[in-house]
Amino acid sequence: MPKIDESRPFLAINIAILTVSDTRQASDDRSGQALVEMISRDGHKVADRQIVKDDIAAIANQLRLWIADPAIDVVISTGGTGVTGRDVTPEAFETVIEKRIDGFGELFRWLSFQKVGTSTIQSRALGGVAGGTYLFALPGSPSACRDGWDEILKWQLDNRFRPCNLVELMPRLQEHLRQK
Repeated sequence: MPKIDESRPFLAINIAILTVSDTRQASDDRSGQALVEMISRDGHKVADRQIVKDDIAAIANQLRLWIADPAIDVVISTGGTGVTGRDVTPEAFETVIEKRIDGFGELFRWLSFQKVGTSTIQSRALGGVAGGTYLFALPGSPSACRDGWDEILKWQLDNRFRPCNLVELMPRLQEHLRQK
């Protein structure tokens, strides 16, 4: 069974949080706040937090700003992953992602199925990499954010997690650029 290797020092990473919503503001962004609390609780740094409207260009623009910022290691978004006309977060992510992490969305939906049953098919949660930055899109509920963080990201973003984790791969995310 995978576990934390306590002989390794913990490495805090910088995480930006993006809430995608036409209606939320900082004062009532419960999902974004849940992510802030969990990320901080687990020793990482919330490097930035923004709220943008359900608009492909606005979401992609914010993602590009963070991807270009060497101080941001990971972006986690909440909201806009459903199937309604205004849910465009996956489409925005697809405009910037260089490599998909298909297992993230698959695992998220598998975990979600255990709680909400077949309603999980309405989630288009996804993960990817762009410019050496990990990108993860979660649904817009605090419960979904807790599931995504506590069941998946908390572990994969901890360099002590064994047998392997995403943090130890960070130095290699842009090695294709060094080969040119």
